[in-house]
Amino acid sequence: MGQGQDVIAMAKLDIGHREGHWVMLQNIHLMPGWCKELEKKLDVFAAENSHVNFRLFLSADPSKGIPIGILERSIKLTNEPPQGMLANLRRSFALFSKEDFEDRDAKVKSILFAMCHFHALMLERKKFGPMGYNMMYPFSSGDLRDSAQVLYNYLEGSSAVKIPWDDLRYLFGDIMYGGHIVDDWDRRMSQKYLLYFLRDELLDEIDMIPYAEGKLSWPSPQPAGHDKYLEHIESMPAESPLFFGMHPNAEINFRTTQCNQVFEMLTSLTGGGGAGDGEDGDAMSPMALAQMVCDDILEEVGEKRFPTDDVGRGMSEEEKGPYQFVFLQECEYMNGLLYEMVKGLSELRLGFKGELTM
Repeated sequence: MGQGQDVIAMAKLDIGHREGHWVMLQNIHLMPGWCKELEKKLDVFAAENSHVNFRLFLSADPSKGIPIGILERSIKLTNEPPQGMLANLRRSFALFSKEDFEDRDAKVKSILFAMCHFHALMLERKKFGPMGYNMMYPFSSGDLRDSAQVLYNYLEGSSAVKIPWDDLRYLFGDIMYGGHIVDDWDRRMSQKYLLYFLRDELLDEIDMIPYAEGKLSWPSPQPAGHDKYLEHIESMPAESPLFFGMHPNAEINFRTTQCNQVFEMLTSLTGGGGAGDGEDGDAMSPMALAQMVCDDILEEVGEKRFPTDDVGRGMSEEEKGPYQFVFLQECEYMNGLLYEMVKGLSELRLGFKGELTM
């Protein structure tokens, strides 16, 4: 969806509604105003009884502009990023088909698996916040696919017996992934990972957990078929900061943040915390909480005003100067602000009571 696509989309919807086609509308979050028209169109289709084979597929980024009516009548599917090294490595390796992988040379297979592991490390390191990176970078599966294509072209088109590790490290660390990185220390960290993985020992066997100093070990797989690599991925040990060359305590801050986010979500879903030992043991709803805050603010500022007129009349001409005039002007501005606050909160209170349409 985009500029000028609304008319085309409506025409396709009408055809699909009548003839039973499947219609796919992508990125509807780009046209939040048109989404309201789409909701009305779907109401019309429901009243007219669409063709039994008619299906409408919508794709969008998270957006507040998508009407609730569309969300309520939809079967929603979300594509969440994988969580954890194992899930990231599974998805990274799944980017390459079994047929294509089987056709590759043993050296290419070993390097490709190491790059999948490196890609998973780069993505999962983000969860450590400032300890992971000094800045957040938009690494994606496209970086891994492009690196694999460069690897294929570089090795399979070369007659050299020795693998040019320096060239590969430069292409991957300074161009493919390094093109995103702007901080010198983050770039140095990426280069250190590649310096560990991309070396001659990779073709025999190396430990896939860099700089763990023997505290955690997971050997690289021997060149074999696609299924053997999948089996080896499933043998990955339990995740630990040691995977990233960090101290085990590095995950304390990350786990604390994760727990806080979970409890904040639970609190928002339940409408707040329990009432404790008070008279009402039920949790307050968001509406009740907002009404309580509104009443408290009105009680504080409802009758308060600065007596600027009395103060002005009580001052002699000799006492009036620039500072006094500025003081009186600021008091008048504050009185205006208090008036608007009381007016708005009073209307809000009426809305809570159902006496005024909100």
